[in-house]
Amino acid sequence: MPTDNSRIVTYSPAYTIVPTYECFNRCSYCNFRTDPDKSPWLTLAAATSILEKIQQKNVCEILILSGEVHPHSPRREAWFQRIYDLCQLALTMGFLPHTNAGPLSFAEMQKLKSVNVSMGLMLEQLTPQLLTTVHRHAPSKLPELRLQQLTWAGELQIPFTTGLLLGIGETLADCWETLTAISELHQRYHHIQEVILQPHSPGNQQTFDAPNFDPHKLPEIIAKAREILPLEITIQIPPNLVKDGEWLLACIAAGARDLGGISPKDEVNPDYPHIQAGELREILQIGGWELVPRLPVYPQFDYWLSGELQTAVKRWQFNSQ
Repeated sequence: MPTDNSRIVTYSPAYTIVPTYECFNRCSYCNFRTDPDKSPWLTLAAATSILEKIQQKNVCEILILSGEVHPHSPRREAWFQRIYDLCQLALTMGFLPHTNAGPLSFAEMQKLKSVNVSMGLMLEQLTPQLLTTVHRHAPSKLPELRLQQLTWAGELQIPFTTGLLLGIGETLADCWETLTAISELHQRYHHIQEVILQPHSPGNQQTFDAPNFDPHKLPEIIAKAREILPLEITIQIPPNLVKDGEWLLACIAAGARDLGGISPKDEVNPDYPHIQAGELREILQIGGWELVPRLPVYPQFDYWLSGELQTAVKRWQFNSQ
């Protein structure tokens, strides 16, 4: 029976590798970071052991998710090299790497392009007012720095994921401004695969004293985002942060069509375990939706990849048939 593409919701079978939790930013809502020099870096030997254990588990995407070493730190070069080496290792072992490691230089992005099928960076919100509140001690959360990253990704033809963090002190007008900026950049470079709409969800480490973003407001924001963003950009929501199955279905009905990387642990929101694919499939079937796995690079971007990366992608496409 042919698949009805209009009723498909996708996800990426993924595993997250963290080179280091250390970060020079101190965002007050963060439940991920440790202070610089307080977190050992992941060794290549340890990463090899992890990847060997999941080689037969149908994991496709390896998300390299790292805390940030300051751009002027004497350890920056070693930090970046560790990220590059982890991507290369994952690729060699048959996985498809996707890196999100904060703002990078043009040269760093250019080098990572050769060992990643896609990359990402959350814009979060462009309002400068957050620099006096939740981003007060987060130098790399300057809106212009993060917009520059999206621009460079377009110039380098890197398939890219970005997104908004909701409930950190922004207004709805701020959300529309951020979405419009993403739309305008995409219309110039046609490089944005997905936009994540991530509701703030309090965790045990954070100092930001604010409640969960109300998931009942998500469908309205998704519907507006769908109006602002070009249709070829997929809207993604993290299902573990939308606990209620009824409201997850409401978000999908409003225009969300992807549930992101589903892995054993949500490193950014460790207090909110991922809902695994089997359970998600059951929830979606109630609403007449079909859950389908996807690769971390969308098919329309394959020709941007190097020959080596295209070969790796084709291997996964063949295996999924």
